[in-house]
Amino acid sequence: MKFNKGNIVARKSYGYDVIFRVVAVNEETGLVELSGEDLRLYADAPIDDLKLISDSERDQNQVRQKKLEDESNRLFRQDYKLLRAKREYTSTNGFRQRQAYFEMPGRVLHIDGDPYYLKKCLHVYEKLGVPVLGKHVKEEDMPNVVPNLVRHIRPDILVLTGHDAFMKSKGDESELKAYRHSAHFVRTVKEVRYLVPHLDQLVIFAGACQSHFELLIRSGANFASSPTRINIHALDPVYLVSKISFTPFSEQVNVWDVLRNTLSGSDGIGGVETKGILRTGMPFYPNE
Repeated sequence: MKFNKGNIVARKSYGYDVIFRVVAVNEETGLVELSGEDLRLYADAPIDDLKLISDSERDQNQVRQKKLEDESNRLFRQDYKLLRAKREYTSTNGFRQRQAYFEMPGRVLHIDGDPYYLKKCLHVYEKLGVPVLGKHVKEEDMPNVVPNLVRHIRPDILVLTGHDAFMKSKGDESELKAYRHSAHFVRTVKEVRYLVPHLDQLVIFAGACQSHFELLIRSGANFASSPTRINIHALDPVYLVSKISFTPFSEQVNVWDVLRNTLSGSDGIGGVETKGILRTGMPFYPNE
């Protein structure tokens, strides 16, 4: 069967567990490059290992994914309401006085190796009310491009993501050479940390599916994927950093509270204690 760029497929040898988009077809080698439709996984497979996914199968998958995303969104909004109620109580001296105030959530610079996912993530940031600037940068270009962007934009939170994969044929789980893009993420984190060394001055999330979690954390990321080398959902970085963006700077971010809002949980994402970023100000005089 002939496959074209953009086709939606699944791999027979993996029991059709992940749905992919076809990125490129190499007729000479008979290999097809694949990008996860909902997971940040990059892979290749022989043409005869692929099955074309029908529109009805794709629709069923989208329904399942939407249920997961809606649940994560619900948890985020639930946490946000609790945090806001606490801030209102503090700002009004225990509700003893009326006082309007304004909020300054953390600004996010989201760097994504996949333009399709970037667009999807920016839509969710907008729904959640997180101030964000998104840039599409290929993973291999991130170490050279991202430090200059950080210098000029000066974000509060930096997201470095895209696609990755652990390839057993290229080495052990502890070896960086066995990962498709982890080395690029690690180098980018190190370059940025030369500019902003303090973990609470710039919060960094780095990684994608099956990334080398330990090295990313040691390089200076506050949060990273993937502790157990599982696949992470395309929107996991969004829910994670949105929680940090709306947590007051005077409070520590509880790592478990952050991870429970993601679709992958602690198997897919981990991190270290980090301060929130949101600041409350007053007075606020809304326009009549």
